[in-house]
Amino acid sequence: MNKRTIVWLAVLLLAAFALAACGGQKAEPTKAPAPTKAPAPTKAPEPTKAPEPTKAPELVGDSLHGGRLYDNWMEELGVEGPSEDQPLWATQSTNTRSGADTWRCKECHGWDYKGVDGAYGSGSHKTGFKGVMDAASKGAAYVLGALKGETNPDHDFSTVMDDQALTDLALFITQELVDDSKFVNADKTPVDGDPAAGKEFFEGTCEDCHGPQGLAINFGADEGEVEYYGTIASDNPWEFLHKARFGQPGEDEMPSMVDIGATDQEYADLLAYASTLPTSSPVTEGGLLYDNWMKVMGVEPPAGDQPLWATQSSNTRSGEDTWRCKECHGWDYKGVDGAYGSGSHKTGFKGVWDARNLSADELIAWLNGSKNADHNFVGDGMLGDEQVQSLVAFLQEGLIDKSAFINSDKTVVGGDADHGKILFSECAECHGADGKAIDFADGEEVEYVGTVASDNPWEFFNKASVGNPGAIMPSGFNLGWSVQDVIDVLTYAQTLPTE
Repeated sequence: MNKRTIVWLAVLLLAAFALAACGGQKAEPTKAPAPTKAPAPTKAPEPTKAPEPTKAPELVGDSLHGGRLYDNWMEELGVEGPSEDQPLWATQSTNTRSGADTWRCKECHGWDYKGVDGAYGSGSHKTGFKGVMDAASKGAAYVLGALKGETNPDHDFSTVMDDQALTDLALFITQELVDDSKFVNADKTPVDGDPAAGKEFFEGTCEDCHGPQGLAINFGADEGEVEYYGTIASDNPWEFLHKARFGQPGEDEMPSMVDIGATDQEYADLLAYASTLPTSSPVTEGGLLYDNWMKVMGVEPPAGDQPLWATQSSNTRSGEDTWRCKECHGWDYKGVDGAYGSGSHKTGFKGVWDARNLSADELIAWLNGSKNADHNFVGDGMLGDEQVQSLVAFLQEGLIDKSAFINSDKTVVGGDADHGKILFSECAECHGADGKAIDFADGEEVEYVGTVASDNPWEFFNKASVGNPGAIMPSGFNLGWSVQDVIDVLTYAQTLPTE
């Protein structure tokens, strides 16, 4: 074979091999392209939401403190009240009070929080202003704004209270108000209270300070009035409930019954019992009058010296002192025959010790000048019928022979100083553990509890047993103290510093 034949045979063999490698398969037909899908319709954009309104920050404070501010924010904060009337006061004419009283929330809106629609809708406290019950539903921020004058510039209290006090007051109004009609009727009678259960609650919670009959503290003493626990419960049960729930402004010792978890039924029971308690204490009130009837009544002393004063010359005092029973007749009631028989207080007048045996009519005759025109203590600006009756009760029932336990050298017989120290713990809350928290002296000298006990134990006994005129000081006897208890306190008080 020639060369050209060999080349062609090689080409044919290569082609055969190529066909074998492809397996003899036919080529797939070209597929038509898939139809193009229409694009999905574009969704309309979501409407833009308005931003959430910014919430006012939650107010934080003490709503119970706010309750005491509502009562008397000046007493609670320990500040002097404004001397001018609250600006809105000029828009009413039925309530004739003035000055600091016009700034008290309760004076406009009532102890029942209903203003003109409640207990203050009539009587001397009526102003015509609405209450705060509806404000409770408007939220603390709204009430706080109202207290700052945002709703009425004449109702701006931010000039007299700081922001926290106003916040506490707003929280009280929005969180603590109750409808007192579930406790007391419009005629002041209690609703559904159990006096027996109330007595048990009173003995466990209130008696230590207010005494077994609620007579230990006269709340009206500094205003020349008589107002005891039972007086408030009977005369103003709405005030009673408010003070029971929140406490007394400026008095940390009095607990809030909301704070101790009292129930509605316990409030009802306590009011029912308190309404049965006495509203007067003639013997102890008479003892205060004997001390200084002018301070008790909150009146100015009569002009000049007491007429009988001119018949003596050994006591050089003048004016108010000459009208005090004790100045003539002594703290031991024996006048010239007792401790005032010598010294700067000597007058030479006899005492009233024997007067305890006189009838009420005879004593009244001595007090109103019927027996002696120069011994008249009755009339305008002087003793009224109630005071005369109290002084008679004291002279007949309250005189105690102090010579049985106080010697002429001022030492005390039969006292237990250790027991007296225990009892004095109640006094220490005001007078201090050493008796020096209050200085009774008006001049440069000092006069503490220990000073009075050591220098004039007869005076100490009188004040410890019946209280101090014109001051909210508990009566030892009305706290339930016995004569021996007072002797024990006197014995301990004589160990206290005198200067």
